[in-house]
Amino acid sequence: MIWEAIKRTKSEKLNLDVVWLDLANAYGSVPHEMIQLALRMYHVPEIIQVMLDDYFSGFRMRFSTYDYTTNWINPKVGIAMACTISPILSVMAIEVILKAAEGSAGPANLGGGCSMPLLKAFMDDTTVICSKEDETRRMLTRLDVLMLWCRMEFKPKKSRRLSIRKGKVDEATTFTVADQRIQTVKSLGRCYDSCIEDTRRGAETLDLASESHLAINKYIQGIFKICCLQLMLILKLLWPLLAYDICSTTAEAIEAKINKYTRKRLGVPPGLSDVAMYYRKAKLKLPIKSILEEYKCGKARLLTMLKESDA
Repeated sequence: MIWEAIKRTKSEKLNLDVVWLDLANAYGSVPHEMIQLALRMYHVPEIIQVMLDDYFSGFRMRFSTYDYTTNWINPKVGIAMACTISPILSVMAIEVILKAAEGSAGPANLGGGCSMPLLKAFMDDTTVICSKEDETRRMLTRLDVLMLWCRMEFKPKKSRRLSIRKGKVDEATTFTVADQRIQTVKSLGRCYDSCIEDTRRGAETLDLASESHLAINKYIQGIFKICCLQLMLILKLLWPLLAYDICSTTAEAIEAKINKYTRKRLGVPPGLSDVAMYYRKAKLKLPIKSILEEYKCGKARLLTMLKESDA
């Protein structure tokens, strides 16, 4: 949705500021008081609130050195990494902060009567979307104040920004968070450059596949080359294929390279068809996967998710 807003801003020649903020030490900095506030705000039954309060009050820690060991202390911040409910509670606590900041600016204007909420969040990543520069600065200041109030902070070094003025990227506009300048621009694996298009990403991904094949062939030995290709390279290439608007012909070209390399390393004839390699109901089923099929499944999954979320 953010990418669609950026492309629409470019086509309509409008103004837009997008700031991606990363929360520092997301799991370790969430105050337990914020979790209790979020539980009350979202009307969680009192018996659950008491149970979670007892759960977090049972957290204890101490430090040891060669000379002495400290007494047990009860931390007032932080949630358990391997806990099932901790990510949900963390998101609830962050949502309280975002709700408190929503009134600082209005929705982003995308032209043609379309607008977008000014705040979007995914786990510990928060995105600010504003049509006016002064609203963006006001929103960042408000978020800074709220983070200071709840003893949390954003990480400026991992935060990014993108400013568009009349449909073109503006490098002169700068924003700050935690008194540090925010850099430009790569978020969730997607790189936003001055052209604001994905036309070059297909060729870059194809080049990445070729370079990775050469690196695997040079540094990995024997059957481990196939393992590295299947368990590492395909996953590495799938992310740009799904994050950008890359056509299926690029995915087909990458698969052709992978299939040629795989046949050579498995010692099978070059004429072995793709169906024989990836067919799941054959008597001899190879434990390999097709990047083209993974690409198609990922695109279909994304389309289904967007259609079903429309309600």
